[in-house]
Amino acid sequence: MIEIKVVNTGQQPLPAYATTGSAGMDLRANIPEPIVLQPLQRCLIPTGLRIALPVGYEAQIRPRSGLALKHGITVLNSPGTIDADYRGEVGVLLCNLSDTPFTVNAGERIAQMVVARHEQVVLVATNTLDATERGEGGYGHTGIE
Repeated sequence: MIEIKVVNTGQQPLPAYATTGSAGMDLRANIPEPIVLQPLQRCLIPTGLRIALPVGYEAQIRPRSGLALKHGITVLNSPGTIDADYRGEVGVLLCNLSDTPFTVNAGERIAQMVVARHEQVVLVATNTLDATERGEGGYGHTGIE
């Protein structure tokens, strides 16, 4: 288990895993009053949290499936990445993709945060790549079925 330092300047409890099998922790809106997201409107919602991730880790901000299914609320740039050297407040870029207004209330669970390892790589310029069975086949190349 990795320990991550968190500064909570908000009024909400620290994120926690809902179950022992959960990959993500719910992030809550830390807002002084409700925010109404009109259809197709986006808004950066503060969480009141600042984190210090170890080098080699990132935090990914992802939509909550229930908000997406029931209300058409998603996280733009999903998954959003919080880098190990970022020390600002974690914000959630919510967007209302539905045809009705949606109200975000203080303390509402608005997104999930998944902490994951990552690698940094060195890109090496070349003129050729090794051949594969797929080759240059892109979107839809492998069919629908």
